[in-house]
Amino acid sequence: QVQLVESGGGLVQAGGSLRLSCAASGSIFSINIMNWYRQAPGKQREFVAFVTNSGRTSYADSVKGRFTISRDNAKNTGYLQMNSLKPEDTAVYYCNAVVSVPGTFGLRQDAYWGQGTQVTVSS
Repeated sequence: QVQLVESGGGLVQAGGSLRLSCAASGSIFSINIMNWYRQAPGKQREFVAFVTNSGRTSYADSVKGRFTISRDNAKNTGYLQMNSLKPEDTAVYYCNAVVSVPGTFGLRQDAYWGQGTQVTVSS
């Protein structure tokens, strides 16, 4: 079983910064991809960014140039540095990870979600 725990959310003024963390624990062989998604009130969950285990990154156009995703493989932890925050960034931010875990017949890949952390940006 794998658990993802996000932290670092909070209330910040427009133009400010926050750093989210996603700590993974459990029977992890490797974290193949770590993603961040967000869901604003009344809207569908949307992709924010991902980072692979080789360090390749990708971002939604709405956050490109303002957010930076990173990871510490030794700590099984991912980060989302959010700068120049805007009120439209207000949402619950979720960590998602595609993880290789030991199975009965070898390694298998499973996807896991964290519980989410609230980010509120005031104007």
